[in-house]
Amino acid sequence: MDAPREKVWRAISIPEIRESWLPGTNLRNAIPIRQIPGKEVTYLMRDPYPPHLESMVTFHLAQSGENSTCLRIIHQLTDAKCLPPAKAANSNSVEMICAA
Repeated sequence: MDAPREKVWRAISIPEIRESWLPGTNLRNAIPIRQIPGKEVTYLMRDPYPPHLESMVTFHLAQSGENSTCLRIIHQLTDAKCLPPAKAANSNSVEMICAA
C-alpha cells in the first residue's frame, strides 16, 4: 500500500475508521481477540447470512519502504460446522492396521 504503516494501522485498529470498510455487523465482536500494536490485529467474524459461519481474520503489517506498507490479510474459517470430523483412533484405517 502506498501509505506509511502508522496510517494503515489506524485504518484497521481504530473502530470509527474501520467501520467504514469493515462494518461491526460483520464482526462477532468489535474488540480484537489479539493485537500486536502497529503490526497485527485479529478479529472474530460472523457471516450475517445463514448458516452464520464464524471465521477469524488477521491483518498483518510490515514496512516495505519509506512510505509504503505490505498488508497481509489472513482469513481462516473456524466454524465447527465446516471442520472435518475427528478421526476415531480405532477406525481400522490403513494407518491403524499397519500400526498393529
